[in-house]
Amino acid sequence: MALTVAVQMDPIERIKIAGDSTFAILLEAQARGHKLFYYTPDRLSMLDGEVAASVQPLAVRDKQGDHFTLGEAKRAGVAEFDVVLLRQDPPFDLAYITTTHLLERVHPKTFVVNDPASVRNAPEKMYVTEFTDLMPPTLLTRDIEEIKAFRAKHGDIVMKPLYGKGGEAVFLLRRDDLNFGSLYDLFSTTFREQWVVQKFLPEVKHGDKRIILVDGEFAGAINRVPAEGDLRSNMVRGGSPKATDLSKREQEICARLGPALRERGLLFVGIDVIDGFLTEINVTSPTGIRAIKNVGGPDIAAMIWKRIEAKRR
Repeated sequence: MALTVAVQMDPIERIKIAGDSTFAILLEAQARGHKLFYYTPDRLSMLDGEVAASVQPLAVRDKQGDHFTLGEAKRAGVAEFDVVLLRQDPPFDLAYITTTHLLERVHPKTFVVNDPASVRNAPEKMYVTEFTDLMPPTLLTRDIEEIKAFRAKHGDIVMKPLYGKGGEAVFLLRRDDLNFGSLYDLFSTTFREQWVVQKFLPEVKHGDKRIILVDGEFAGAINRVPAEGDLRSNMVRGGSPKATDLSKREQEICARLGPALRERGLLFVGIDVIDGFLTEINVTSPTGIRAIKNVGGPDIAAMIWKRIEAKRR
């Protein structure tokens, strides 16, 4: 059954398709005969309770620089679509949160992936704290005395913004690092919310594993190895993707998370695991599916559409 599919995403002309998960999902949708429409979050509106967007018909092809064609824009009620893909990247700010409130008005009659209420209520570095026994020691705070006490107990620590993305502003502070005061001042003036402070896991040098779950079930994984001289393993920061299998511990983590993700309607999720410790549960705009396929892994885009189609029958 052909579906009408709207994708809410960042400007499509700016994406780098070689590693873009949204683009992989769109290619698969088109190959399956679904009709695609495109809009950016700023085109989403609500008039007298009806949610609408200025949408354009979309065709995609796997050719960077010539990867899409857009048709004429028209106003359409979002409830007219069978599926909406909520795929704009963070920052997870009030603009992002507002779109989840608007899309919540049409879900589940229009099937929004991921469930907008759950996306709003389960931000990456916050939702993961519901599974503290799977995590490294972690503190959420902006209180300098709390950080000092945590640092005294755990030694080397990592500090990062609670709503950061893609490895932005992730800092390693050694036990005796004299930059702590200056970094605290920088974070205080830059980020108004609490920050994430975690015990440093030195095994990150061997990789930060991105594991994809589709409808709560393991779908594929990639090990992201940091570039020489960098703490961060994100591929947008120079991390190298390597084929990998799951350890017993990682299988246990997936089994533990699966039911909770299904219950929240989080169909496409990417979790991050370092040395057997869960560090993030990515639900806003997970990435990694093209990298997984490129190293010989499964076609996760096809898995995603198989589940979506089953839920729309």
